[in-house]
Parts: sequence; structure tokens; C-alpha cells
Amino acid sequence: MQSNHLKNLIELNLSIVLISSAGVLVRYIELDPVLISFWRGGLAVLILGVFSYFNKASFKINDKKDRKRLLLSSLFFSAHWITYFYALQISSVAIGMLSLFTFPAITTLIEPLYFKTKFNKRHLLLASIVLIGLYIMAPEIDFSNNATKGIASGVLSALLYSLRNLTMKSNSKKYDSSILMFYQFLFVAIVFSPFLVTSDTSKTFSFFPYLLILSLFTTAMGHTIFIRSFKNFNVSTASIIASSQPVFGILLGFIFLNEIPKYPTVIGGIIILSTVFIESFSSKNT
Repeated sequence: MQSNHLKNLIELNLSIVLISSAGVLVRYIELDPVLISFWRGGLAVLILGVFSYFNKASFKINDKKDRKRLLLSSLFFSAHWITYFYALQISSVAIGMLSLFTFPAITTLIEPLYFKTKFNKRHLLLASIVLIGLYIMAPEIDFSNNATKGIASGVLSALLYSLRNLTMKSNSKKYDSSILMFYQFLFVAIVFSPFLVTSDTSKTFSFFPYLLILSLFTTAMGHTIFIRSFKNFNVSTASIIASSQPVFGILLGFIFLNEIPKYPTVIGGIIILSTVFIESFSSKNT
């Protein structure tokens, strides 16, 4: 039992490391966010489609309510991507990721309302600690600059991401996570495909290797493993543990983009990581 919990935690944290690489890649890829969304979703569909086919996974979503739930979660997911990519491109890896990671606190507040359950006091406390960490890491608010616009777009993306995760939870218990993500990425690719005609695609070939990395590791593998974690953890637990993503993302930004985090960023990151360790330990008993 204990070994299974450790295995589940390792898988969840692996997904977090993979997903956190999106910040650096999106900042580096000089394409319109709608084009990045299309290629990220389109390539991930091909990867997961081949994987699921050879693993003989069923592509059927039998229940009508499940199909509606999948469609709604895909809509939230598409909107989350575009707002997140916009936040990253107009600000920085740190600002984009930190503003997005208000989503554990948002999830903690709306999950009991969503599923009509009681509020978990531990989750509320940990969400508050996360917000303190984010507050310390965040720059001064000024509505005349791109940093503030990035924060606003990132927080909106956080709300959309929370709604997507909560909407996906019921389906994650019934269907293979790779199949659920296949349909979500397919939806994203279809929604953003018209922008291939209206946007500048001249740099696509130059950045294609990075789009492939973004699709294979960050997207297909990272999100599939993360959705699978909902079978073993509630959404609030997974979201709070996922709060370590900005720390990993900022570290990758320093290594690959030479974006050097300031002292408050380091302190805030330590505070955020403390909630991850607390929830990782506490979730074993829930």
C-alpha cells in the first residue's frame, strides 16, 4: 500500500516536471500563441493516437453525459492554453507560471461547490500558503505594463485550468487517460486550425523540433500522466502538489533562457515547495 502511494506520487511529480517545461518552450518559440496551440495539440493527437492504437485502448466514450463533459472540459482546456501562452509571451516564464499557479487555490475553493462536498481545512490552509508564496514572488502590480497584463491573463488561465481539471475528474475514473487527452488535443487542433490561414507561419519550420518536444514530452506524456493521477488523488491534492511547477519552470528558464530569478522568487518558491511536501505526506492518509 505504501509502495503504491510512493509510485503514484512519483508519477504525479514526473508529470509536473514535464508540464513545467512548457514555460521555457513557449517563451522560446517565436510563433503566435494560436499557432503554438494548434501544433501542440495536433502533434500530440498523432502521438497519443498511435500509442493508444498499439495498446489496443478503446476510443469509445459510451455515455452521452460523459461526451458532453469531455467536450466542455476540452473547451476550458483550449481557452486555458491560449491565455497561458499569451501570459508567457508578453511577460516572462516566472510571471506567466506564477500567475497560472493560483489554480490550486482556485481549485480548493470551487471543488467543494463543484462536487457538493465539504471544504477541506487542510487544503484551504495550504492554498493560503501557496498564495503567500506567489505574492512574495510576484512583481509590483502596474496596470500600464506587460507584467500586469501577463498576471491577469495567467490568473484567467488558472480559472480555466481548474474548471477543466474538475470537469475531467469523473471521466478520468471511467476511461483511459490517454484516450481522454487524445480527444482534448483533437479538439484543440480543430479549434485553432483556421489560424493556419490567417497567421504568419513562415517561422514554423525553424521551430518545429521544439514544437515536437513540446507536444511529445510536455503535452502527450505530461498531461496524460497528470490526468491519470486523478484516479489516486483528489483534484485539490494533485493541484497543490503541482504547485511546484513554477519552481521547476523558473529553474529551466534560468538554465535555457538566462532569466535569472530575483531573491523574492527564491523565497516564494521555497514556501510553495513546503506545501507540496506537506500535501504529499498528508495525502497518504486520505
